[in-house]
Amino acid sequence: MLRSGNTKGAQMHSMTGVIGGSGLYDIDGLEGASWVKVATPWGKPSDEILVGRLGGMPMAFLPRHGRGHVHAPSDINYRANIDALKRLGCTDILAVSAVGSLRDDYRPGDFVLVDQFIDRTFARAKSFFGTGCVGHVGFSDPTCPRLTDAVAASIPAGIPLHRNATYIAMEGPQFSTRAESNLYRQWGADVIGMTAMPEAKLAREAELCYASIAMVTDYDCWHGDHAAVDVAQVIATLTANAGHARDMVARLPAHLDHSAACPHGCDHALTHAIMTAPDKRDPALLAKLDAVAGRVLKGTP
Repeated sequence: MLRSGNTKGAQMHSMTGVIGGSGLYDIDGLEGASWVKVATPWGKPSDEILVGRLGGMPMAFLPRHGRGHVHAPSDINYRANIDALKRLGCTDILAVSAVGSLRDDYRPGDFVLVDQFIDRTFARAKSFFGTGCVGHVGFSDPTCPRLTDAVAASIPAGIPLHRNATYIAMEGPQFSTRAESNLYRQWGADVIGMTAMPEAKLAREAELCYASIAMVTDYDCWHGDHAAVDVAQVIATLTANAGHARDMVARLPAHLDHSAACPHGCDHALTHAIMTAPDKRDPALLAKLDAVAGRVLKGTP
């Protein structure tokens, strides 16, 4: 079981973390693969983490809902998941999720690269910071363009891909009412899901590059020809999408360059974020932030 914070060696050997969504509970082809337990001060992650090398690149895979899909969206320990991946040495996070479409031209089976989010969740812990150590990170551009471009280049040929999409995160576990679905379309949202928030926010606080690839499983209930979400159809589409997602992950190492720091500053998101004066900071909270915010708390450039 791992518990220590990030090490210099872990940072030098940049690791890519993949968070698998509904239907994606493992990945193929990892060399030296093993499931490891990672203890965090925020509690247990969704599952053990599968670590190994893929195409020569260190990789960690975490099934967001746990193997067997045991965690509902509201019950996922998002803080523990992000902390665990950072603790292992991850610098990049590719988040895979299943979504409903809010557009006619985003069809079941299509892949969608998200670059904006609307957060409608309300029952989840959304920050590593709080009383005793207050922090505010910039979040105007929630995803990393460098990582997103690498993911786009890794999509298998023939899979329809949409870019620059807005994802609305709902609390769930119920699907939308028709009134809600039409409202979200008026807001300009493109896809709807239940798990991107607060995951993306926590990744930014942990100074991780984050990219979101969404796989459309259905039209949300706004669509006149698809009046309700058909769970059987969703499962069938999930099964097909999971294979495409594994192919995408297998191709990612060839397109991802870890030789330089993030040109967009994701890896220095906390440089000016912590507001609490050093002599007013809560030692207990600081201890919990050892992996997430260790760089700034220790004064490391």
